[in-house]
Amino acid sequence: MKQNVTTILTTLIVLLAMQGCKKDYLNRPPLASPTAGTYYQSNTDILNGTGPLYNGSWGGYNGTSLQYIGDVLGGNSLSDNYNGRGAYLTFSVTSTDGSGALQSAYQALWSVVANANVVAYNIRNAGAGATQDARNAGLAECYFMRASAYYFLALNWGAVPIIHDNSLQLGDASIKRNNLADAWQFMINDLTWAKNNLSALPAQPGRITKWSAEGMLARAYLVRSGLGKTGGARDQTDLDSAKFYAGDVANNSGLTLLPNYYDLFTSKKFSGTVTPAECLFGLLWVPSGQWFVQNHMQANLAYDSKITQTGDGWGGSFGASPSLLKYFMDPANKADSVRRKATIFLPGTNYPDINTANGGWHVDTTLFNNATNSVGGAKIYSPVTTGAYYGNDHAYVKKYVIGSPADNFGLGGQQNENISTYIFRLADVYLIYADAILGNTATTADPEALKYYNAVRTRAGIASKSSISYADIFQEKKIEFAFEGHAWYDWKQWYYFDQANALAYFSNQNRGQYNISYNNGNPFVTYFDDTNNPQTLGERHYSMSGNNADLPYPESDLLVAPILSEAPVAFDFSKVQY
Repeated sequence: MKQNVTTILTTLIVLLAMQGCKKDYLNRPPLASPTAGTYYQSNTDILNGTGPLYNGSWGGYNGTSLQYIGDVLGGNSLSDNYNGRGAYLTFSVTSTDGSGALQSAYQALWSVVANANVVAYNIRNAGAGATQDARNAGLAECYFMRASAYYFLALNWGAVPIIHDNSLQLGDASIKRNNLADAWQFMINDLTWAKNNLSALPAQPGRITKWSAEGMLARAYLVRSGLGKTGGARDQTDLDSAKFYAGDVANNSGLTLLPNYYDLFTSKKFSGTVTPAECLFGLLWVPSGQWFVQNHMQANLAYDSKITQTGDGWGGSFGASPSLLKYFMDPANKADSVRRKATIFLPGTNYPDINTANGGWHVDTTLFNNATNSVGGAKIYSPVTTGAYYGNDHAYVKKYVIGSPADNFGLGGQQNENISTYIFRLADVYLIYADAILGNTATTADPEALKYYNAVRTRAGIASKSSISYADIFQEKKIEFAFEGHAWYDWKQWYYFDQANALAYFSNQNRGQYNISYNNGNPFVTYFDDTNNPQTLGERHYSMSGNNADLPYPESDLLVAPILSEAPVAFDFSKVQY
């Protein structure tokens, strides 16, 4: 973003200085601050004021929370049990989650809501120097962010309180959890207002647009179409709305997929920004910024500190889940090599965007049993042994692992990488469109559905299909968005309207450890039932039921907000100001 970084950081510190109430859902940034109405005197002030909504507000969700909930719980990533994070692998997360991911996600998402609300308050009370168009655009950003946070809150915790004005509601003793259907209506209202007041072009590189709001609106309608349904049927009116908005983005926005999927996850410059136009909503980090405004994703995912050259890189315990690895190693999917290379590290592969000065990062097929090898003095592959697990020669995470500052225009540093976090991409809209057209039919050969579904596959270099089912679309999402924090939320959309099959999908999913070995350069995978005997061959499955389809509230919040244990109530929409 081409903004005054000092202004952004100053505003951010104030926004994050939560005071008073310890209930996370009523976090209230102070209004008597430089962000208050008298500070917003111009259009530029409003633009600077909404800037922190793209980074610091989401800081606690980016990284471990996105990873553990979105991909470990969602079945795309392995994990060990360090600090209890293995509970996300085994569907056994509790309110006292030792990994901290549960509390961090909960606090961060309510922080987004609170900060969006307080900036909206400030915009509504801005000085006369700010135009009405600028006010409306700023408010649209606030409401978009609020809706985005509620998307994750609702899919993770179900019925949650609807907080639309933190200042007004701070002393409201009547606040309770609201019906889940009301939360989805609240999101749809916010996104509808946003799409009506955002421009088709971003105010600055990486900012959201009308198309971002329409795409998110399509997603909200698609998810809501299954709410309260059973047996695989969805509400046709909501499906039609999802189809309309996704189709408008697909056909009328002028946006296209970036030609090379691999380039999405490098620091390559996209017209002066690290955020490509394909990203409809991303978190925009400051590569030389302080805590909360910098991206620490790589620190959690890189399997070796030699990759980052900054002392971090603690991701050796993570990697492709057996189900994800099985897809990429299936000879039938050999052509999907572009996404494979962008998603996971596999021996026998060179990654040219890392260790660029020495010809790339080459993962050798001969380096097993804790052997060590090097290119230019740097160890390039070191299997990790973790506790009771056996032979973690894994397909480690490549996505969001972009190398050292020297590989990235000199930008970045420890726990600070020069890349945006993608929350919502155009490829998602394409698959939403195909899904909405499919609707309640078993399969479809509709030309529009196939056009956009196959566009995602064609970009990946794999063959088009002439007919698709819900299972095809679900699988495509799994591969396209692996390690982007999508898998759990895509599953939850399925669970809304087809509980039995969605639960069976997870209960039958192999979540055990594995070892990749090579015989004359040919890879094969050995799976282990790692629970009782780490060397016992076989798969490992964990039971999934409706009892753990929602995450538990953090214990600290249950203690100070017992209303979270009470039955939800209807929300009064007449109280919301737009």
